[in-house]
Amino acid sequence: MKKLLVFVLLCAPLLALAQQAETDKPADTAKVEDPAERNKMLYSLGFLLGDNLKRQLILDNEDDYKALSQGMRDSLLNKQAQTDLEKYKPQIIQKYQDDAKTISAKRQAAQQEYMENFQKEKGVKTLDNGAMIKLTRAGKGKTPKADSTVKVHYTGTLIDGTKFDSSRDRGEAFQTRLTDVIPCWTKSVQQMKPGARAKVVCPADTAYGNRPVGQIPANSALVFDIELLDME
Repeated sequence: MKKLLVFVLLCAPLLALAQQAETDKPADTAKVEDPAERNKMLYSLGFLLGDNLKRQLILDNEDDYKALSQGMRDSLLNKQAQTDLEKYKPQIIQKYQDDAKTISAKRQAAQQEYMENFQKEKGVKTLDNGAMIKLTRAGKGKTPKADSTVKVHYTGTLIDGTKFDSSRDRGEAFQTRLTDVIPCWTKSVQQMKPGARAKVVCPADTAYGNRPVGQIPANSALVFDIELLDME
């Protein structure tokens, strides 16, 4: 069981990248055979793996980075491990668990501060489920109902600005029934008229709660830039 858990922990960044690849359009895959392009691709992979890894672990100093990178280098080059791996697996698991608690606590505190500051901004309306909306452009006509079908453009980010989804980037508007989206959207879009644009902040319990989804960690507050294009 410990071996399996270590494997899952270490492969988590790869799983996140694979999930993202299912929804992202490849920008340019024509020159992967070119050695220079291959090096850039592999460097980018390494950078993204590192970016994902630092979201799961607290690395305090340069020695931490050196030890971690040396272990990865030895493994990739099929060298003999310099430590007793079985001996240190329980400590690896414990570090993941301890760091996850610390990172989660810091993220929750940052989210709470972000939401409190946003709530104080002029024009922000707090809805009955806790979602907050600020119209940045007024629309015209009627507002949707809870079961309406709407067409929107949107960009979704974490509070630190990390983008996890965007219909604008895909170049295709998103059409959905308001009964089929997260509660934050169901309530917020009903405050908008066609042509309106708004910044919407969703507390975690109005979004995905304690479920991690793709790049979105569990218990994440989400920020959306939503433009209501049309409705039925």
